[in-house]
Amino acid sequence: MTYKTQMEAARKGIVTPQMEIVAKKEHMPIETLMERLAKGTVIIPANINHKSLDPEGVGEGTRTKINVNLGISKDCNNFDVEMEKVNKAIEMKAEAIMDLSSYGKTREFRQTLVEKSTAMIGTVPIYDAVGFYDKELKDITKDEFLKVVRTHAEDGVDFMTIHAGLNRATAERFKKNSRLTNIVSRGGSLLYAWMELNNKENPFYEYYDELLDICREYDVTLSLGDACRPGSIADSTDASQIEELIVLGELTKRAWEKDVQVMIEGPGHMAINEIAANMILEKRLCHGAPFYVLGPIVTDVAPGYDHITSAIGGAIAASNGADFLCYVTPAEHLRLPNLDDMKEGIIASKIAAHAGDIAKGIPNARDWDNKMSKARQELNWEGMFQLAMDPEKARRYRAESMPENEDSCTMCGKMCSMRNMNKIMEGKDLNILRD
Repeated sequence: MTYKTQMEAARKGIVTPQMEIVAKKEHMPIETLMERLAKGTVIIPANINHKSLDPEGVGEGTRTKINVNLGISKDCNNFDVEMEKVNKAIEMKAEAIMDLSSYGKTREFRQTLVEKSTAMIGTVPIYDAVGFYDKELKDITKDEFLKVVRTHAEDGVDFMTIHAGLNRATAERFKKNSRLTNIVSRGGSLLYAWMELNNKENPFYEYYDELLDICREYDVTLSLGDACRPGSIADSTDASQIEELIVLGELTKRAWEKDVQVMIEGPGHMAINEIAANMILEKRLCHGAPFYVLGPIVTDVAPGYDHITSAIGGAIAASNGADFLCYVTPAEHLRLPNLDDMKEGIIASKIAAHAGDIAKGIPNARDWDNKMSKARQELNWEGMFQLAMDPEKARRYRAESMPENEDSCTMCGKMCSMRNMNKIMEGKDLNILRD
């Protein structure tokens, strides 16, 4: 038996090498994984041309995954700097890297990235289109848009963000319902502009079947983009966002009919009290397809700290069903993130993802925390460092302020509760004041 995509293989009862790896990573019976792949509630983004990939599952019953954005822009087009970020993201075990390059040698960067990355790779082809053809947005044809998609697929990209849900009807809904921040999705705004300038339907919506054929040929997972995601808490859960989500649900079913894997992209900026309801809405309207969220960023007033605002929202989203978190760095809304910004964003996103996994009851999620608690109870500093999400920072903080007594820290000294409880439980004297 032959198959084109992971979804088709699961529907035919074929166990792929990628399924075997994911099932082992997730402590999930292979039969359960295949059932969820067949339904579309789990995806394994794995382009047939991405040979270095260490595959991951995203969706129902799997660990919450994180994505790192990077890439070359016109203002910051240093190939080597962005590749250094790639190396750090892989070292820090980010499960996905999105190449958002929009200027210069985009294909060379993308091909190098795919060749070396064990993480799954995503792109947004419309970002690349203007530079690819060296022509104004208005003049790009539907065939040219689809050619860029095919080029990215040939290069080995595992998932692509395509804003196919922003059709003429969605655009009209947007026009009739004013927003504080309009359309903040870069890809969404480009497509909206193309539609308005040409008075035509979104080519990715009108020629959706051709798009699906490309995805099926290379087993590219379709990441249905949220062009109308809220860019401020004032715009969240509004008519434009919900209208697009309904369309994305319809497009999801059409993709599944062709065995194309799908995930849905979501907000965005959103007040805390709306997050849980939005997770339910997506799962309901998009038939349980995996949900990929940016944050959500829970307040608009903390530029320089949006890795924190997004981690708060990400933890709540993950605990309520989000499957994939796009990281946000301290540089969000301000500039292209540097290496240190990227690291801060990765750690914040990993904290949110793990907190969500504990709440969702993901198998073995709590084991990590229990091992850390045991090391703390034993005052086993080396054990704590090895278990830490960021061992380097934990070691540095300890070294910067060493205590007089090894079995304590400079916060509590001999009044350390762990130290004193251990001594009392062992029937020993405390000697808090004595040497």
